[in-house]
Amino acid sequence: MGMDVKNPSISSISEAQLSSVECPTGTIPILRNNKQDNMSILNTKAVITTGEQQEVTGIKYSDDIYGIRATINIYEPMVKHFWDLSGSWIQINNGPGHGDVIGAGSWVSPSTSGDNFARFHISWNNEAQKKSCTDHGCPGFVQVSSSVVLGGRVHPVSVYNGPQYGIKVLIFKDPKTKNWWLAYGEKKAIGYWPSSQFSYMNEMATSAFWGGYVQGKTAIEDSPQMGSGHFASEGFGKAAFIKDILMVNERNKYQAPNPVKAQPGSTNPTKYTYADYGINSNGMHIYYGGPGNYI
Repeated sequence: MGMDVKNPSISSISEAQLSSVECPTGTIPILRNNKQDNMSILNTKAVITTGEQQEVTGIKYSDDIYGIRATINIYEPMVKHFWDLSGSWIQINNGPGHGDVIGAGSWVSPSTSGDNFARFHISWNNEAQKKSCTDHGCPGFVQVSSSVVLGGRVHPVSVYNGPQYGIKVLIFKDPKTKNWWLAYGEKKAIGYWPSSQFSYMNEMATSAFWGGYVQGKTAIEDSPQMGSGHFASEGFGKAAFIKDILMVNERNKYQAPNPVKAQPGSTNPTKYTYADYGINSNGMHIYYGGPGNYI
């Protein structure tokens, strides 16, 4: 892949696992369910904007970006409306408007999976080509892992005031091929997006996002929970967080984010908040989330 994806071990939380199966050599697992036709309907092309029927809380970052890494605390927020979703997400962007987008993380999305479990998803968008895809809903992502199931459940999930679980996710550009790779945990490659899939992200991304969002037909007027469903001020074990946030620079090395280029915020602080935003030796971190209309 062209990069050592080893990163510091998770402290205070345990590693959640992605769903996996063992497939024959040369094959990959593809999730099939009665909602398969809906896989490409919902997308996250506007995750870092204030689009209709969407709320966002987290960190927006602007710079020349060659990759991002983070540990995502996994919860199963309550989503009562079929066409809404709640995500814990990392994402990179480039280009005018929404432009090119790559994202990965955990969704609770009844319309995508037919249930309310936390599941691992990827999404990418090329606005110039009017293309938006989720998982294997359309060609574009080349999976190399013969075991990871995109759209599969993430387990265990964190418990409010109980055990905490997270997944480490990395998106980065191979400097030789210019393809964008996705990996999780310790050196576990999932696959890559060929650079030919994008109009503006052949060399680098120019913005990133880490945090939570809700999206859907009623995501503003009757909002789902975000994160743990509790406000960020409740802190560890009660509020969801993203931590160990690092950047990949032009030399293909990890570096700490520059706080001057980071902008934490919430589109609706009455429903969703952020707290304890900062940086330490392991990277940037933030608590986020809230009850939405489940108050």
